[in-house]
Amino acid sequence: MKWFHGVAGGIALLAALSSSATENSLAQGRAIYNFRCYFCHGYSGDAKTLAATYLSPPPADFQAASPERINKDSILSTLRQGRPGTAMKSFANVLSPEEMDAVARFVMDEFILRKAGNTRYHTPENGWDKHERYAAAYPFALKQISLSQPWETLTPAQAEGKRLYLSSCVSCHDRGAPTPEDVAWDARPLSYPRNNFSLAAPPPKLDAMASASPYALHDLPPKISGMTAQEKRGESLFQANCAFCHGADGTGKNWIGQFLEPHPRNLQDPAFMANVDREHLTRSIREGLPGSSMPAWKSVLKKRDVEAILAYINRAFHPLRAQ
Repeated sequence: MKWFHGVAGGIALLAALSSSATENSLAQGRAIYNFRCYFCHGYSGDAKTLAATYLSPPPADFQAASPERINKDSILSTLRQGRPGTAMKSFANVLSPEEMDAVARFVMDEFILRKAGNTRYHTPENGWDKHERYAAAYPFALKQISLSQPWETLTPAQAEGKRLYLSSCVSCHDRGAPTPEDVAWDARPLSYPRNNFSLAAPPPKLDAMASASPYALHDLPPKISGMTAQEKRGESLFQANCAFCHGADGTGKNWIGQFLEPHPRNLQDPAFMANVDREHLTRSIREGLPGSSMPAWKSVLKKRDVEAILAYINRAFHPLRAQ
């Protein structure tokens, strides 16, 4: 009988240790996901993010996935190798095998199997003290009210919530198009505005932008007079498609650019740009850059679009090297 109890106790201990190890692995995976993956895939794993609206193809929606379509092995394979032709890069040189395993376990458990919502991000520890003061903006963050809804149709309280959302939430949350039929809201996001930042008097003053964060200054496009029609077209395309990662000033020193690893190229850096010609830059835009978050744009931008972007870069940031 003592032998039986000893074996039973041993089995119970092993089960407890295994459960503890699993919990630790999931906690580790959650922490890594919340630091490296949320920006494209969302805290709830549903890919309803601002970044997703810029990416083609969009990031995977784990909440909509079934275990038959996405499993732990396929997640690990994607983490190791990336997905060519998409913004999903390989994390082989960023995460250890143990960390990748933890992330894969977490995604499977939290999103694909349990369809859970992850942990609450807006905590004092993450820099969001007294987050309830943003309550008026919640309907826009939760897509209960679309940002594209006309101002005149909003109540005073809703209008105040929309202003608060635009001043403090829009960098990380999506652009307010909750359904495919809705009108996309295409204004430029600010770089990581926090807490006391305000857009009380549009357009925001330079010092107000600086008060938001050191990154916000890089969301100000250069003012250039006398541009050609092609350069103006390139400006519109760059600011709508490229500035999200490279910054409106092309430096990649905006918040999103500094968040990505490796950082997007600094298109104002003489050391880098001295070796960049039109052929090189065209290939990078069309085919993407393996091992980075630079996706292939060949299915999004036409040849004349790319040529216009090159003309704008050549004029606004740094002359391109002659071929």
